[in-house]
Amino acid sequence: MNMNFNAPTISSSSMLVELGISTWTARKKDRSATADVLINNSATKNAGAFNKNLMADCEELVAIQKFAANTRTLHYNMTLPWSDSGLRLLPTAKYFDYHKQMTAMQTEFDHLVQKFLDAYDWQVAQMHIKLGTLFHRDEYPTTESIRSKFAFRMSYIPVPDAGDWRVDIESSAQDALREQYEGFYSAQMERAMRDLWERLHTELDRFVKQLDVDADGKKGKIYDSTIEHVQHLAEMMDHCNFTNDPALQLAQRKLTSSLAGVCREDLIKNEGFRADLKRDMEDAIKALPSLTGDW
Repeated sequence: MNMNFNAPTISSSSMLVELGISTWTARKKDRSATADVLINNSATKNAGAFNKNLMADCEELVAIQKFAANTRTLHYNMTLPWSDSGLRLLPTAKYFDYHKQMTAMQTEFDHLVQKFLDAYDWQVAQMHIKLGTLFHRDEYPTTESIRSKFAFRMSYIPVPDAGDWRVDIESSAQDALREQYEGFYSAQMERAMRDLWERLHTELDRFVKQLDVDADGKKGKIYDSTIEHVQHLAEMMDHCNFTNDPALQLAQRKLTSSLAGVCREDLIKNEGFRADLKRDMEDAIKALPSLTGDW
């Protein structure tokens, strides 16, 4: 699917956001244990390594790691890919919702980290029992040092215009750089849009299967999370139609209209409503860009 993206329009309706979350892995290679395992199994020097978990079964640390993973998933769901460095594209219209949710996640992250730090010394004492002879107290940082291993950062950056080269170089070089960036710009936008269409295809396919009723009358199991994901992506379609494509606008409006007021309970109780919505979702899939065409 070939699209001509207007850089100034995109830069004024979107921003770049970077989310950085750091956690302590609590993993450490034990050289002595590694040597013993290799010798006992007649293995060569680089055949393997023994990594021990310095905080095995620590519920407080596991809670932080799971929370961080869930936060990253939320971040990915609310944004589109932009660069390999971790920058993601965020529609300006979604900024306040994104920032509100991420700020709440940051507050909870800090709370979980403090809970872990409060239990840290006691957990270290417990590890003396769990690790046995593998335990070495000097491998455990101080509480103050551990605190620095956790971080939650959000950074917002404007999307640069293709013609904005604030460098003191020759005009010909600026033209070359501008042309190179415009190519990058177009490629990144197509990448972002393809990601949105792929997510839409995936969620709509999943939703259609959940709405299906087989020949024996057996109904698929409908999940609230799927409905919410489809509704969210339909909203993203509206905010990310940077080319003002009328076909995409029409598809988005039809999808949004079909999903208005939809709830799991009504779909379970009303078979006619369920069948009608299934047809609407199948039509929405047909209206989306083909994932096998040229982009």
